[in-house]
Amino acid sequence: MLKIALSKGRIFKETLPLLAHAGIIPVDDPDTSRKLILDTNQSDVQLVIIRATDVPTYVEYGAADIGVAGKDVLMEYGGEELYEPVDLQIARCRLMVAGFANTIPHHKRLRIATKYINCTQRYYAERGEQVEVIKLYGSMELAPLVGLADRIVDVVDTGNTLRANGLEPLEHIADISSRLVVNKATMKMKHTQVKAFIAKIQEAVNQRNA
Repeated sequence: MLKIALSKGRIFKETLPLLAHAGIIPVDDPDTSRKLILDTNQSDVQLVIIRATDVPTYVEYGAADIGVAGKDVLMEYGGEELYEPVDLQIARCRLMVAGFANTIPHHKRLRIATKYINCTQRYYAERGEQVEVIKLYGSMELAPLVGLADRIVDVVDTGNTLRANGLEPLEHIADISSRLVVNKATMKMKHTQVKAFIAKIQEAVNQRNA
């Protein structure tokens, strides 16, 4: 059995055509089904529906053989037991530092609000800057508005939410897209099946972008 970890929403919808090219079509609709493991038209392939941030964990520990995760999630996770063979070039956005333009920080040490703790610490460490990182789980744009933080680090798509709250993207950290990730042990134990799947997915990506 090949288990593929996916998260609901944009990534799932944009991954479906790639899976279809590989001959894999879910039998159940994740938007209406309450199942967390979906059967497919392939008897030896199942889709495991989990939170986006949990995909690398499930794949690294072998609870799923393959997964699709955003590069932002993978950068934050930092797992060493994962192969990243294909950039699916879907769910594109940017990881950015954002805040009010041309303002002096309120605090002696810059305060950064984010859910990307590891990414933020690495980014500022590479710049030789000491900052205070505050972990938030949502509504990042609120932090500068109420004086909790001087800046935020978050993924930016259109930038409309930033502009609506008077904020601007200030520094670019990384371009983000979703990647196919594979458990290293799975690559050895199910080599033929996994290699064939990867080849089909890469072919689908190439055709779409041709």
